[in-house]
Amino acid sequence: MKNKLLAILILLLTTSTMLVAQDVRMTLSAPSEVSVGQRFSVTYEVNASAKNFKAPTFTEFNFLGGPMRSSGSETRIINGKVSSSVHESYTFYLSATAEGSYTIPAASCKVDGKTITSNSIQIKVSKAANNQSAQQNQQQSGYRQQQSEDPTQIDENSLFVKMSANKTNVYQGEEIIVTYRIYTQINISQYQIDKLPIYKGFWTEDLWDDRDKVQQYEETINGRRYLVAEIRRAALFPQESGSLTIEPLKLEVLAQLPSQRRRSGSIFDLFDDAFFNHYQSVKKTLVSNALTINVKPLPAAPDNFTGGVGNFSITAKLDNDNVKANDAITYSATISGNGNLMLIDEVDIDFPEVFEVYDPKVTSNIKHSPNGVSGSKTFEWILIPRSQGKYKIPEARFTFFNPKTKSYETRTTPSFDITVDKGDPNAMASYSSNKSDVKLLNSDINFIKTGNPMLVKSGKSFFGSLWFWILLVLPIVLSVGAILYGRKLQAYRKDIGSMKLKRATSLAKKRLRKAEGYLNQNDDEKFYIEIYQAIWGYVSDKFTIPLSKLSGDTIQSCLEAKYVDATIVDKILKTLSDVDFARFAPGDSSAKKNAIYEQALQMILDIENQLK
Repeated sequence: MKNKLLAILILLLTTSTMLVAQDVRMTLSAPSEVSVGQRFSVTYEVNASAKNFKAPTFTEFNFLGGPMRSSGSETRIINGKVSSSVHESYTFYLSATAEGSYTIPAASCKVDGKTITSNSIQIKVSKAANNQSAQQNQQQSGYRQQQSEDPTQIDENSLFVKMSANKTNVYQGEEIIVTYRIYTQINISQYQIDKLPIYKGFWTEDLWDDRDKVQQYEETINGRRYLVAEIRRAALFPQESGSLTIEPLKLEVLAQLPSQRRRSGSIFDLFDDAFFNHYQSVKKTLVSNALTINVKPLPAAPDNFTGGVGNFSITAKLDNDNVKANDAITYSATISGNGNLMLIDEVDIDFPEVFEVYDPKVTSNIKHSPNGVSGSKTFEWILIPRSQGKYKIPEARFTFFNPKTKSYETRTTPSFDITVDKGDPNAMASYSSNKSDVKLLNSDINFIKTGNPMLVKSGKSFFGSLWFWILLVLPIVLSVGAILYGRKLQAYRKDIGSMKLKRATSLAKKRLRKAEGYLNQNDDEKFYIEIYQAIWGYVSDKFTIPLSKLSGDTIQSCLEAKYVDATIVDKILKTLSDVDFARFAPGDSSAKKNAIYEQALQMILDIENQLK
């Protein structure tokens, strides 16, 4: 009987966790058929957290904008089993230019260090639909269509488009609302945006939700009365400091202008009157003005600042404050207000060490209105207390920069006291290393094995033998080792700055080797991308500066704080400027690309030598 109980005990102690592999994939979705001139969207979606997304080149289509990135995560508990999922999507906007059959190319990204590629889609572009109403107007015009007509010119002061911003002097991350308006003194039957502006250095959110309802009103400029139509509005969030330029908007309008017949000496000249004049449609291309935005860097930030710029509040709630050990509870924190909500991706909370903490499920409720971006973002954690006792979840602190007060402000939530009672030991949960799956151990005795029993020679007993002691001690040793390793790993992961510092040089050199390969292949685009990521990523990791706050000013101040020689600082800033310029102005000679490569490599070596 003792042998059977010991065997059952060993079986329960050595039961391992089953890992569930996730099928990671990237899928492309797009319409199967469009017509010439029609605008449409294509979306690449990944069911995991992706890095280094590489978009294809849409050479067969007119590129209108993108990518617009969105992401989300979800955690579920079903019958005691916890599972989590993450998804990201990248959307591009295109328009078809010519008939034919074309291929939407595949994109690629990296998930856990492995490169995955999406599918490609065949799309058919058909002929644009005929305008039946225009044909009917031509038939009703009769003899007027057969007469030669005077060419009609549109006065630039009678029809133009203007871009304006609610402010042009802002802080980095502060919201700017840009509005595009058409000013006209003539009739317009339709308009179409031909090319969206390139918002280099800005995060963009479209505020134009209802495109079918154009706001119209009258306005007087320099004594001339105009009908004004507001056609587009966007919220921009500058991601770097300095002088940033918003490029012009280009659109085409179809104006309705009166056209008179040339006199032919016939009886029809009697009808040469404004009442008898018909209208002709004239296509006009309009280009708006450009805008220059002066972006000031943020003041020196406190340690717990995560990039929020605007005016926010934070609340928290707990679904249960009295549970048993190994039972799940839900803790959520909600940030609400107006500003760059979509760029806030974390809330730092120190949960008790005896709690098993899962990655939060993030739910965004972001609203777009003519006044800007507002709403809320909720972070929801699944917590599993391991031991009985009384614990406290401390207050959550959220620090943001308020442009109105020009200072950092901190909002806090109340703390929560939790009582954990003794739980059922048979319900102890076992977890995989990535916390993506939880499986309860068997809580019942296994079925008695049938068949021929294994006989043991008389006088020899398993109890007290060498294998008995090995199997008895081994689970304890493994458990202690797992606990020590888990604590060491947890402490190591908390020290994010140390991890980034150690890997900064090796990661930068790895990217430079890839850049050298692209240089030999004459692939300019990939070469400049790798050089750009190597330099900015190295500086970000080496000096623990988030990429969202990285700029020439922050780099210079950090290097000076490290007592780096001024000549090397100037050389580094020049290298960054040269690479940034070359990245957006390709076509340089091979000698210049080699010089840029050597510049980047020497910059990293100079910093390493200075910091030793």
